[in-house]
Amino acid sequence: MLKLRLSMGGTKKRPVYKIVVADSRFARDGRFIEKLGFFNPLLPKEKKERVGLESDRIKYWLGQGAQPTTRVARILGENKLMEMPASGNNPHKAIPKKDRKKEDSKEAPKAEAKTEVPKAEAKKEAPKAEAKTEVPKAEAKTEVPKAEAKKEKK
Repeated sequence: MLKLRLSMGGTKKRPVYKIVVADSRFARDGRFIEKLGFFNPLLPKEKKERVGLESDRIKYWLGQGAQPTTRVARILGENKLMEMPASGNNPHKAIPKKDRKKEDSKEAPKAEAKTEVPKAEAKKEAPKAEAKTEVPKAEAKTEVPKAEAKKEKK
């Protein structure tokens, strides 16, 4: 399978990437079919020298069935050579793995408890919950002007 992907170059802590067409079985920095551009992540996004692309050849290889990797797809989407890929949704990415496991184990019993409640009982509990929420709202409305009045006196 043909892939449009990044091939790493540059020196230590100074990466520069080539955008290449390669067989997916070849090594990342190994043999490739054709160089289609470059990407320098160290430059600011506004600079033209950050990305260089050969748009005709990229369109040709996309037409031949080459699949871009996620990073290359974003680069091509930013340069309007193809549609911008949908952004992924990983809400647990910032949570350490230890904590993820704890949260999953906590959420599993809660989900089981929710499924065990019969529908008839759930309907009975719903009006009670609404009545409880309405009472504090009414009290909160009367308290707000008192708090504002105290601030104005000071």
